[in-house]
Amino acid sequence: MSLASILSAANSGLQVAQQQIRIVSDNVANVNTAGYVRKTAEQRSMSVEGLGTGVELGKVRLATDRFLQAASLTSTADSARAGVRYELLDKTQNLFGDPSSDTGFFGMADKVFAAFNVTAEDPLSSPRRQEAIVYAKQLLDEAARVSGGIDNNRLDADTRISSDVDTVNGLLQDIENLNLEISRAFVSGQDTSGAESTQAQLIDQVSQYLDVRIQPRTNGGVTLRTGDGMMLAGNGAATLSYDQAGNVDSRTDFNELWITEPHGQKRSLMDHLGSGELKGLVEYRDVEGPQLAERLSEVVSRIVSELNKAHNANSAAPAPATLSGRNTGLDLPTAVGNFSGKTNIAVTNATGVVQRQVAIDFTAGTMSVDGGGPTAFTPANFLSSLNTALGAFGSASFSGGALSLSATGGNGIAIADDKTTPSMKAGRGFSAFFGLNDLISSDRIADYDTGLKATDAHGFTAGQTVTFRFANEMGARLRDITVAVPAGGTMADLLTQLNDPTLGAGRYGAFSLDANGRMTFAPNASAAAATMSVIDDTTSRGAGGPTFSELFGVDAGTRSARASGYSIRADIDRDPKLLALAQLDLSVAAGQPALSAGDGRGARALADVGEKSVNFASAGGAAGGAMAVSRYMSDLAGDIGGRASAAQQRSTAASALTTEAKSRRASYEGVNLDEELVKLTTYQQAFNASARMIQAAKDMYDTLLGMAG
Repeated sequence: MSLASILSAANSGLQVAQQQIRIVSDNVANVNTAGYVRKTAEQRSMSVEGLGTGVELGKVRLATDRFLQAASLTSTADSARAGVRYELLDKTQNLFGDPSSDTGFFGMADKVFAAFNVTAEDPLSSPRRQEAIVYAKQLLDEAARVSGGIDNNRLDADTRISSDVDTVNGLLQDIENLNLEISRAFVSGQDTSGAESTQAQLIDQVSQYLDVRIQPRTNGGVTLRTGDGMMLAGNGAATLSYDQAGNVDSRTDFNELWITEPHGQKRSLMDHLGSGELKGLVEYRDVEGPQLAERLSEVVSRIVSELNKAHNANSAAPAPATLSGRNTGLDLPTAVGNFSGKTNIAVTNATGVVQRQVAIDFTAGTMSVDGGGPTAFTPANFLSSLNTALGAFGSASFSGGALSLSATGGNGIAIADDKTTPSMKAGRGFSAFFGLNDLISSDRIADYDTGLKATDAHGFTAGQTVTFRFANEMGARLRDITVAVPAGGTMADLLTQLNDPTLGAGRYGAFSLDANGRMTFAPNASAAAATMSVIDDTTSRGAGGPTFSELFGVDAGTRSARASGYSIRADIDRDPKLLALAQLDLSVAAGQPALSAGDGRGARALADVGEKSVNFASAGGAAGGAMAVSRYMSDLAGDIGGRASAAQQRSTAASALTTEAKSRRASYEGVNLDEELVKLTTYQQAFNASARMIQAAKDMYDTLLGMAG
């Protein structure tokens, strides 16, 4: 081997050793840098015709393990999803309070029933009446607070979705910019490890928001995709888009989350989102939050309905001069139609003695006055017939879907159903159906048992429209369908139009009317739709009447909004003496009081509401059915606690898995000072050896020159 070859080989060794020492120095300097991936470079020998000519350094690479990296990214996304779901569910659980405490929502309901039970023992006590009213107000206020809190949590989730979208867009653009930088450096043979390390850290950040997978590119850089293959970066950066909702309540239909692939079409991201914080936020906002809000609304509405039923079966003593009903959403003939059984409307004086009694037999279609002979009536002339029967003692009126009764001459109005065959429609008596003596008022239609039958007129104007939105279980919109009110005027005609597979929603499910006139929607088992909501409704039942969605409450948002609209009837709130705790007794002898201020039977009926079996509707993913109010409350408390506990367990498990995945990845990709010290010693010795070889060659060259001289 010539001296020139020796010098060349030694020089290559010197340079490679210097480069390796520089790589080791970078690694050691970044030993505490979060997310830093150590650099490595393969060293290989060079030869010509079997003779060694030196060494060269291969491409500087990052010490990455694709399997460990993929496991870390996946676990990070799962942990972020589970963590944000637990965070929001825990906040929701805290809204309801401790079920064992009397200061939380569940405890307040028990206090209401207990207060009425105490009042029944001394119905003349004004403080006890006031206490019962105060507790009822607190329960309704607490329900409104919890409902509003869930809405705020959903709004918070929506705000974070919007913020996350902006963050992800910035990260994807940075990743794509680094792809270009890495590709240029790769082609020119420059070191790309610094840019690759920065890019890997950015990808780690993206994995917190959505599930991703990586594919290395042949020309340097990576192709980044969602878990199911939607391109995020690699041939341009994808763009996520979202229009944040404004003010929110339980009826809000949030906007959809979109993704536009590089040089591709705009698509729903929810169809391609498997995990990450965005997934967890959408799940709470669109699924878990609404489900809990709907269940809250259902139990509050049933408590209110049963309290009102009991209150309508009672009367204040003395009876009030006027009983003003609530808006049924119906015209009077339709509202009176389909009633059965008997009820009594009595005009009583200040001492409770009956002055006029009108007995109404809905089954026979007759009225009788003060025990006299029956006179026929029809739903169409019910109001005029009742006014005739009341005569000079009182009057009846109907306006805006509400029936009102008034007594004259300082008398009062009291109502009592027949004990043997009570009046009944949609599970409620005459007074309760019209809400003539409700304890609790609502700012909207809150009971969807309309009593309508298939043969009844639907009351909407032909051509008016309702637009439904159908979404899959991921919350992605499938289709918006606008259904027009048909020319046919019966409920059967309306149902046929709603369920038409071409003109209606028949492709996704079916609307039906139960025995109480409650309309429900059930998705088809074979359809992709999991949820239905109303996004636009131009209908009106009569002039200024309720819309289709208000009357029937077919979508979860409308039903959930009820919880925030209840309040104690204003006149009772002002004057506890109007609390109806007595019961009209028409069996007393003529001239004897039929109402007694000391009668507490009505208070006992109010107290028993908590243990009364009630027919709950299915709500929030929970099946309905007949059960006691207290049992439903207990189940709801268990559901909330179970969801939060399960979310916590999933979050803890996902966090532990993430920690383990990152630890293993770090142990492989991170800097080990002991290993780097060994490498540094090795490369220093190699450098010294190369230097000594150069020195030896120089000495030999000098010796040869001296011999030649």
